[in-house]
Amino acid sequence: MKKPFHPALVRIAFFVVGVGPVSSRAWYEPGHRIINQLAIDSLPAGFPSWAREPAVQERIVFLSQEPDRWRRTRELLLQHDNAPDHVIDLDQIAWAGIDASALTPFRYEFVAEFLKGRAAHADRFPAIDPARDPDHSLGLPGFLPWAIAEYYAKLQTQFSYLKTYERYGNPDEIADARANVIYVMGVMGHFVGDGSQPLHTTVHNRGWVGPNPNNYATSDIHAIIDGGFIAKAGITVGELAPMVVPARPLDLAPRPDGRDPAFVDVVDYLLATRKTVEPVYQLLKGHKLVDGSPGSREGRAFIEGRLLAAGEMLGSLWLTAWQQAAPDAYLQGTLIQRRAAGD
Repeated sequence: MKKPFHPALVRIAFFVVGVGPVSSRAWYEPGHRIINQLAIDSLPAGFPSWAREPAVQERIVFLSQEPDRWRRTRELLLQHDNAPDHVIDLDQIAWAGIDASALTPFRYEFVAEFLKGRAAHADRFPAIDPARDPDHSLGLPGFLPWAIAEYYAKLQTQFSYLKTYERYGNPDEIADARANVIYVMGVMGHFVGDGSQPLHTTVHNRGWVGPNPNNYATSDIHAIIDGGFIAKAGITVGELAPMVVPARPLDLAPRPDGRDPAFVDVVDYLLATRKTVEPVYQLLKGHKLVDGSPGSREGRAFIEGRLLAAGEMLGSLWLTAWQQAAPDAYLQGTLIQRRAAGD
């Protein structure tokens, strides 16, 4: 029987690696481009046809890497704001005494709750070396579910005023509103893609830390999963296209606990990803994430499944945001008045 995992035992490992869970990337550019394209391919015929124009698709796919481009800057204020949005360390959340399945949908309410829990259970957390934390983000577990849900809310708002401009606006206004929708669709795809990468949901994000009875890899394994295997195996959109699951509207029925249902769907998506952490370490141990090895087919299927899961979730979020967007009442009134005045 496995010994219970005690978070205090990861302190030394954290110190040796010198990084916390908010410093890693997911999928690199090829994987993120694949995910955004799969999401486009998942959309039903009723979704706005302009989103399938070749130039628009390329723009949405190009923007899939934008948040990682922000990470290449040395501007600490941007790093402090951006880096935590790429991950959610569900282990740290548990150490703080918080039930991940009942997370509040309000980002700053969570921050207060987490910091309170971290202070109450300080013995469970590794000490933070200020020299290794210039952007002051290592004490945070990450905000990935909030980043995704907030982008979803922005997209719904943008679809609302786009629908209004399409009825009452002029061609320039419609084009500008569509450009805003395209931008948010593309950028939010990056965070949904991050959410399908197992290492972005755990303290074991750069190698196994703490008790390790199964002798899992303790070195930084991100590059193997994010980019190395995808490139070596030659995984493409074309081969995954037949396996794309059509986007589905999210169930937004009011919940008994009052939490935002779209946020809950996002959390459930991330909790499902968390369950794949140990399987990915098992694949690494069995040399099944090295293209050309006898077991690489199993590793390939795993990575393809992660990319497809992200594409399905992203397409469903896009579809739901569009379907749920009601015309902007304030803008509608303004445009009707403008039309009546002959402007």
